[in-house]
Amino acid sequence: MTGEESSTRPRKIVHVDVAVGSPAARGVVAAASYEARTFGVHSAMPSVTAQRKCPELVFVRPRFDVYKAVSLQIRTIFAEYTPMIEPLSLDEAYLDVTENLKGMEIATEIAEEIRARIKTTTGLTASAGISYNKFLAKMASDQNKPDGQFVITPKNGPAFVARLPVKKFHGVGPATAEKMNRLGIETGADLKEKTLDFLIENFGKSGPYFYGIARGIDNRQVKPDRVRKSVGAEDTFPQDIHSYEPAREGLQPLIEKVWGYCEANEIGAKTVTLKVKYADFSQITRSKTVPAPLPAIPDLEEVINLLLAPIFPARKGIRLLGVSLSSLERRRSETTPQLRLAL
Repeated sequence: MTGEESSTRPRKIVHVDVAVGSPAARGVVAAASYEARTFGVHSAMPSVTAQRKCPELVFVRPRFDVYKAVSLQIRTIFAEYTPMIEPLSLDEAYLDVTENLKGMEIATEIAEEIRARIKTTTGLTASAGISYNKFLAKMASDQNKPDGQFVITPKNGPAFVARLPVKKFHGVGPATAEKMNRLGIETGADLKEKTLDFLIENFGKSGPYFYGIARGIDNRQVKPDRVRKSVGAEDTFPQDIHSYEPAREGLQPLIEKVWGYCEANEIGAKTVTLKVKYADFSQITRSKTVPAPLPAIPDLEEVINLLLAPIFPARKGIRLLGVSLSSLERRRSETTPQLRLAL
């Protein structure tokens, strides 16, 4: 497709052929390679379980300084093609190449060049989705992972959405997908049949978004250098958690995910919030705000530990934990001393 009304959203695969985590008995998998996933290994899984499912599994401890350096290399490559870059994490971003610095008209050629440059510069593979809006670019990038690309044209967009299960829609989590299924919505075609009023009544402010994407419409712009109000991650556990250690292990991948976003976008956070949802679906939140942005992931872990410890012994089983960061601000360009905070 041409650069007009198009966007690319390459996804960079940082860890290939390994699972990131710790081989310790009480460690958890932070991220799993595609090869590991074929054995049933996934993020937040206890390392001992992962090792049992895949005896040849290779564990690599996280190296955030290296990840950030490689991410910056990739960001530099993006910037050679367009200033319209919206990073989502250390390893993925939206690019708007409608007007690009190379004067290239074909978005698929831009994606091919970028993927080749990433491979040559970093040795990493990348997948890319090319389409005319952010939602479909995201959906397209999932089609040929970990080392390929896929195009969804304006002509094919509505049909692609129509046959896609709503549980695979970007922005539709497990709980929302389950609710949609209860309402008789299992595919994009089913979603398209619902009126805007129906979707607003059942899904609130997300209703207009669902109404649009069911028709292949997503008017969100690629927003370079945006600072979000907050960034968060949460996970529902297969079995309720009753003690501190499993809860802390389950939180680690979430901590790394939100910190990775902040690192990729050079954002600092002063407020940390812990979300706890119990087996009866009641929930609590606990927050702490520090005087200055947290300088490093150990500082975030320390705050989480302080918030988590007082809720034990738990009054009932815990089904979900979440971590969010707010009071976000751009980090200063000058080097900031990495001082431990008095918490």
